[in-house]
Amino acid sequence: MPRNYKKEYANYHSKPKQVKRRASRNTARRKVLGGRKSTKDVDHKDRNPMNNSRKNLRLTPKGRNRSRNS
Repeated sequence: MPRNYKKEYANYHSKPKQVKRRASRNTARRKVLGGRKSTKDVDHKDRNPMNNSRKNLRLTPKGRNRSRNS
C-alpha cells in the first residue's frame, strides 16, 4: 500500500509543535553550514532540536545520524 503523504502532513507535519521543531532544525543547519552545501547532517548531541547552542551541534555523516535511535 502506498504512503498517503497528504494524510501524514495533516496528521503530523502540520501540527504547531512539529512545525516549530522543523524550523529549529532548519535554523541549526543555517547556523552550522552558513548557506553552503554539505554531504553531512547537522546533529543535535542531546537529540533535542529546540536546543541550538553551538556546543550541542555537530556535523555527522548522514548514515550515522539517521540510523541513531531515540
